[in-house]
Amino acid sequence: HLRITAGMEKIGVLMMAPFNSYLEQELDKRFNLFRYWSRNPNELLAQHSEKIRAAVVNAGIGVDAELIHALPKLEIISSFSVGLDKIDLKTCEGKGIRVTNTPDVLTDDVADLAIGLALSVMRKLCACDRFVRSGAWKNGQFELATKFSGKRVGIIGLGRIGSAIAKRAEAFDCQINYYSRSEKQIAVNYKYFSSVTDLASNSDVLVVACALTPETTHIVNREVIEALGPDGVLINIARGGHVDEAELVSALVEGRLGGAGLDVFENEPDAPEQLLGLDNVVLLSHVGSGTVETRKDMADLVLGNLQAYFSGHPLLTPVV
Repeated sequence: HLRITAGMEKIGVLMMAPFNSYLEQELDKRFNLFRYWSRNPNELLAQHSEKIRAAVVNAGIGVDAELIHALPKLEIISSFSVGLDKIDLKTCEGKGIRVTNTPDVLTDDVADLAIGLALSVMRKLCACDRFVRSGAWKNGQFELATKFSGKRVGIIGLGRIGSAIAKRAEAFDCQINYYSRSEKQIAVNYKYFSSVTDLASNSDVLVVACALTPETTHIVNREVIEALGPDGVLINIARGGHVDEAELVSALVEGRLGGAGLDVFENEPDAPEQLLGLDNVVLLSHVGSGTVETRKDMADLVLGNLQAYFSGHPLLTPVV
């Protein structure tokens, strides 16, 4: 734990939303904390924009160019998330604003969840849970499900999280296929595909695990969904924007896709109405990193980056 350097409590930090109470308390202890959600934003900026030197954001609420320009003294944005799609990185680079995120500490949780979703969809765990609770078991047996062990798992993006998912799927004797911008030397026994459609054609389970960029937006489109087919399962633990949601919904409703396990959606917190009644879909509320242990580690990393920056030490996890 970094010691609180004298004078830090005078440094203005803007927290965009109440996404973690421990982080909020610690920021309040160490800095002059401004809560963006607690009052009229225009009023807050009019009164305090000159005092704010840091902003703390998360996967859902970032900082756009307009807000960056409204904060003339902003020096650093520390994100309580790995994904950076809600931060205008170009504007930050142009203005010399530093950006940090929270990689590594949430890799295990997100990878665990990806496997959990695959098992939940294929073994129909949630549907079977409802079957027992509703009393339907008294009238007969639950329908048969699909085996997960030994299946072909295709992973879009073999970075930290993608590799951790692959390692877990290997323990289930799954064949690992992947797509990324270039073939990875480390992945000797994994099969590389240079197109997502080819990857989908050769996978029983397709997992989205890449970063959201303009290039990867709707990387899972109609063509990819058709290639995955009526027996295939899509798992998304990355970002809702990776998947063309309208195409996914119609494929699931029409039975052109076998099932889906989704932790993320295009317009959170709204999940598509048509999916709510489907038994072959498991829906989660963007909880990939949602464990007590990991959220504390993430908060400590956010604090550590701010502490390092204002003490003149190197950033722990710099992005920009």
